[in-house]
Amino acid sequence: MATSVTRRAAMRASLVAVAAPAVLRHARGEAPIKIGMPLALTGPAAEIGEQMRHGAEFWAKTVNAKGGLLGRPIELHVEDTTGDPATCVRKAQLVVERDGCHLLFGMVLSSEALAVVPKLAEWNAIFVSSDNGDGRLTGSSFVPNFFRANISGPMETRVISLWLRRGEMKNFYAIGMDYAWGHNSIDVFKDEVAKAKKNFVGAVFSPIGTKDFSTYITKIRQAGADACFIVMQGADNNAFLSQAREYRLADKVQLVTSIVDLNSIHAVGDAALGLAGSTRYVFTIDNLANKAFVEAWRKEYGTEPDVFEGEQWQACQILQAGIEKAQSTDTDKLRAALETAAVDSIKGKAAIRACDHQAVQGGYMVKVVKKEGFKTPIPEIIAAYPGDEITPACRQMTFES
Repeated sequence: MATSVTRRAAMRASLVAVAAPAVLRHARGEAPIKIGMPLALTGPAAEIGEQMRHGAEFWAKTVNAKGGLLGRPIELHVEDTTGDPATCVRKAQLVVERDGCHLLFGMVLSSEALAVVPKLAEWNAIFVSSDNGDGRLTGSSFVPNFFRANISGPMETRVISLWLRRGEMKNFYAIGMDYAWGHNSIDVFKDEVAKAKKNFVGAVFSPIGTKDFSTYITKIRQAGADACFIVMQGADNNAFLSQAREYRLADKVQLVTSIVDLNSIHAVGDAALGLAGSTRYVFTIDNLANKAFVEAWRKEYGTEPDVFEGEQWQACQILQAGIEKAQSTDTDKLRAALETAAVDSIKGKAAIRACDHQAVQGGYMVKVVKKEGFKTPIPEIIAAYPGDEITPACRQMTFES
């Protein structure tokens, strides 16, 4: 049960081939189902990209071990985007045109996804997101071939705002990574604070790859806020939390983050204690599907699945449900099937709605604590909210009340 601090090394050592053996495949005459994954595997977002890759590989291995999907093996084609939107468009086009992948996962940053979605119709490709948070993807930038299986930035921000409404804190500051997801999430948070009749006292945005947060922490301390909303992931988030502990920021301000994940906790250790936030997935969700998933993951990798591994698994399940319903991977047939796809997932029920292709699902609020049986702190669920409370109206990014 102990959470390993050598998680990434263990995962790398456990990577498996996800396509069925070529001899078997050709003997049966089955064409593989090819899925392209343009991912940030290097650069500041690499940890998230690795998690997404692991989640997809585990799903593909599981499906292939049971005879494939529609009797066809799953084959993943992974390309490194470095987190750059222009590179992501080029790599996505590469897997479509060179490898014949008209199904896409991946694209870690929302800026990458926003650059790619206008090309989907031209490529006759469907993209199922497991990570992208920017509300515009199911709002003003919506295209019919895009589906979001994961919780969006506005949804995770809504979870936090509902939790904060119950507390005594009145004044809020925010810090976010200076790209689409950071700005979108903080805009929603600011709107939610106003609806709760509380005070939003300011925000600051740090460039991706920032290593020294001392000036930002000084601004937060001087703002007079009761709490600081953090919209960061990967190396940036780890650096901020570590330095926040050095400056004893948590003694003055409650730190609240948009996503609590195990990788960050493992990286900063006790500096994460007391951190509260939403989470898109946490291995402690108490339902039968999640318990089975966690048990299988531990058996395979010797550790617990993290946020983006769980979200990628759910995205794969939704794609699988659509393919099984359509009995085809033809783009037109699959698009129609995905518009009503639903699964009883590791997070409970998740159902795509046809109007904007957002998966409606529940959200969780967690707090980082020490718990017996684990070597490092873990996220403990402190509140849960149903999907109809945290999902904005169709093609909207804000909430009425």
